[in-house]
Amino acid sequence: MKIAATTTAQHHAVQRSPEEQAKLDHALRELFERMITFNQMLGVQVESVDPAAPRVRFDMRPELVGHFLYDRLHGGVISAVLDATGGLAVMCAIGEKHKDESAEQVMHRFARLGTIDLRVDFLRPGNGQHFIATARVSRLGGRIGSTQMTLENETGTLIATASAAYVIS
Repeated sequence: MKIAATTTAQHHAVQRSPEEQAKLDHALRELFERMITFNQMLGVQVESVDPAAPRVRFDMRPELVGHFLYDRLHGGVISAVLDATGGLAVMCAIGEKHKDESAEQVMHRFARLGTIDLRVDFLRPGNGQHFIATARVSRLGGRIGSTQMTLENETGTLIATASAAYVIS
């Protein structure tokens, strides 16, 4: 039993090279910003793929307004961005968990990733010029990942919070 534990520890002690990490970071950004076309339509841009604090930003545009009298962000946009940011956080955490794998190997792990539960609390009207969504992974198991997310405007006003669960295998 001790041998297996040592082998597992050695397996996870191998670190991805800086070049390979840059490839993974680029691949995550491409997936999130370009390949998921709904994110592209929302105008979401990745600001950080740091596993401890992934962050995205998007600008207010007329197409995202949900209340035309007050130019408020649509609740569906808020939900979609928070969901996507939680998914990004899980992807970053999986990359961190499997630092012994190449960028290509890690990217293949996302084939079955999907939201299985999402709860959004709308705290204030979605007013602002641009918005920042952040997420953190509260638990990453073998089959399920759980996250907590926030959405703030450019002044730091908290607009919404969310929690979600994602199937990861």
